[in-house]
Amino acid sequence: MLCKLTSKNQLTLPKDVLRNCENQVYFDARWEAGRIILEPVIVTPVESPELAAIRDRIEALDLSEDDVADMVAEARRAYGP
Repeated sequence: MLCKLTSKNQLTLPKDVLRNCENQVYFDARWEAGRIILEPVIVTPVESPELAAIRDRIEALDLSEDDVADMVAEARRAYGP
């Protein structure tokens, strides 16, 4: 099946191909023997004691996701990305 690569390096895949990957969001892409290989992958969030402590602190302060996003945006404006 024909696929098109756009000027923004986005590749459009036919519905018939993606029908087999209905619930997949992420794919591993690699170049192998002159072919592009796409394999569905499941991304698992990284968990760590430090991240758990941050989440606990946010919960204890009764902050919403929007509050945290606003604080991050404010810090980026003040200190850069």
